[in-house]
Amino acid sequence: MPFTRFLAAAALGLAALGAMAQTYPSRPVRVIIPFPPGGTLDTLGRSLAQKLAEQTGQPFVVENKPGGNGVIGADAVAKAQADGYTLLFNASTFVTAPMTMKSVPYAVTRDFAPVALVAKAPLSVAINKSLPVTDLKSLQAYAKANPGKLTFAVGSIGSAGHLATELLKRSAGIDYMVVPYKGTAPAFQDLIGGQIAGFIDPILGSLQYHRSGMLRVVAVTSDKRTPNLPEVPTVAETLPGYEFYSWYGLWAPAKTPADIVQRLNAETNKAIAAELRDKFSAQGLVFQPGSAADFAKFQEADMAKSLKIITEGQIRVE
Repeated sequence: MPFTRFLAAAALGLAALGAMAQTYPSRPVRVIIPFPPGGTLDTLGRSLAQKLAEQTGQPFVVENKPGGNGVIGADAVAKAQADGYTLLFNASTFVTAPMTMKSVPYAVTRDFAPVALVAKAPLSVAINKSLPVTDLKSLQAYAKANPGKLTFAVGSIGSAGHLATELLKRSAGIDYMVVPYKGTAPAFQDLIGGQIAGFIDPILGSLQYHRSGMLRVVAVTSDKRTPNLPEVPTVAETLPGYEFYSWYGLWAPAKTPADIVQRLNAETNKAIAAELRDKFSAQGLVFQPGSAADFAKFQEADMAKSLKIITEGQIRVE
């Protein structure tokens, strides 16, 4: 092909991509959530999909595709056509799960395009109310006086709560045994019943128990105190530099046209600034609209931090 014809073809291709982005979306968009219905991930994802549909005039259809610790649904998106009509809504375990598993059929940074950071969820350090622990300093003192006695639950191996628990153990020099549970509900049940001493999980799970006096939240893992627990200090007030979140984001397959990613990012930020912020802030979620590039940078930093914790803690999913 002569060079002039090559340039003409390239120009036509770019024009076609630009036109496609301007008309996007022109048909229903599938949003895959790789876990069963219910819970914050599903509720937030469905609320976002509804707002995107209202804003764009096209259905954003949520499809729950559970299995393999989120791998099955994510793999479906990785293998989908990169045209913006198949998206992934997932939590931060999406980027950390491959670090704890023997193998997954995709690579997060190779096979996915970050679209938008939707929300961050600070975690709470919840303690059984019978223990003489009211803050992190008294937790450190109690652990030192009772070596090997403390136990902390984790709702699932490799979860944000698990990584935050391991990070606190190292940062505070606390000696406790980590006990895996099959979900957060039985962990909270045993925490309230006194079978375990502590549990670190998103604030929403512990909020009602803290307010009713069934357990005691002694710290939150965000960089600032949260509006729904203003009396509870951050971990960083005792251990400067400590900060950890669970978080939720939107991804497209790699090689999705940049204009489409930017359109999705803009619509997501618009949704966040409207009803989603008002609806979910009371549940402890923190919303920080930003560009797709901002999300990619955030994801990279979180992956590096998590990999260090996973490696040092030798965290593996059996």
